Amino acid sequence: HCLSARAVCKREIDCDRGNGYSWKITLLRNYWKSKVKQEWLSGKYSNVPSQKSLPEKSMYPMDADTWGEILEAELER
Repeated sequence: HCLSARAVCKREIDCDRGNGYSWKITLLRNYWKSKVKQEWLSGKYSNVPSQKSLPEKSMYPMDADTWGEILEAELER
């Protein structure tokens, strides 16, 4: 699970590990974020007509760099 989360959230996980968090805590801090981020990056929500049509678990608190990655992926589609 740690490696699959790191494949999507490399910057965030490396930062947590660099700050001394254990793998367990790092995974707890980043697991759901990696799932939501992967769905956004894969284009699952590319053609959503409005905010109300987004699934309940499609959002997660993410920083500006993460949203920038998602926007770049959208622009490349």
